[in-house]
Amino acid sequence: MTSIPGGPSDRDIARLPYRRGVGIMLINHAGQIFVAQRIDSPGAAWQMPQGGIDSEESPRAAALRELEEEIGTGKAKILAESRNWLRYDLPAELVPQVWRGGYRGQKQMWFAMQFEGADSDIDIATAHPEFSAWRWAALEELPSLIVDFKRPLYEAVVEEFCELVHGLREGRSG
Repeated sequence: MTSIPGGPSDRDIARLPYRRGVGIMLINHAGQIFVAQRIDSPGAAWQMPQGGIDSEESPRAAALRELEEEIGTGKAKILAESRNWLRYDLPAELVPQVWRGGYRGQKQMWFAMQFEGADSDIDIATAHPEFSAWRWAALEELPSLIVDFKRPLYEAVVEEFCELVHGLREGRSG
């Protein structure tokens, strides 16, 4: 991390905690992954659904809630969850702007979910929309779609769930 004039120092940022969150790799029957374009980003910033864990909420419950809140459907079943919490750090210039400056980044539990609906069930025009567009993407494409500072996390998620996704592509159940 690098300090920015007038912003928090590296030392200040290092003292901040990680926000607890979840991420969802939603997989369709063709073995493709749901990604959506962030509504608040001027450039290409495609990502999988993700969000914070409310107090007293389990990561599994948060993942199911976030899926419905972000893409308008809960038609999915959990197939697997990451072995460990995965982390990313925000760039120093974003720390004061995101989550009221209270976190250095996020630690997330990731869930692989099988989509059990039809594309028409997906509705990103939710009560509090986060996305402007969505599509299905190949697993191998995911790290190249995300913003740079989250790329190592996406590489770890792809590595963790690649065998599961390939099994689904080949018709093996999760």
